[in-house]
Amino acid sequence: MEQTEFLEKNVFNDLKNLNDGFDEASIHYFSESDFETVLERVAHFGIGVYAIKPWFNGAFSTEVTHEEFRRKATDQRWYTKAFLSFKKDQAGLFYSASYKVPTKLLARFTTLESEEDTEA
Repeated sequence: MEQTEFLEKNVFNDLKNLNDGFDEASIHYFSESDFETVLERVAHFGIGVYAIKPWFNGAFSTEVTHEEFRRKATDQRWYTKAFLSFKKDQAGLFYSASYKVPTKLLARFTTLESEEDTEA
């Protein structure tokens, strides 16, 4: 399983991608409430968040990275703090992020999918 497929199936599922062409098609943007769900799921799986990029009314806001917070990408304190700061500063933002799904997690889900296919 590739990172993109994992994110689609396990993190972005049941959430609305608001990117209607204002950015690259592969980049998902979410409402504030959906992005909060994304961050909860990312924390659950131990996925790294390298950067958060907000968008508002046709313009991108300043992207923030885990390095600016001097935290590892998997440390949810940095992205939670960044998200809360964005929410406080501006309502109605759309949010995207860059992620890193650990190789071991991808391997585990690939194995689980293979076992399910064998049983079917």
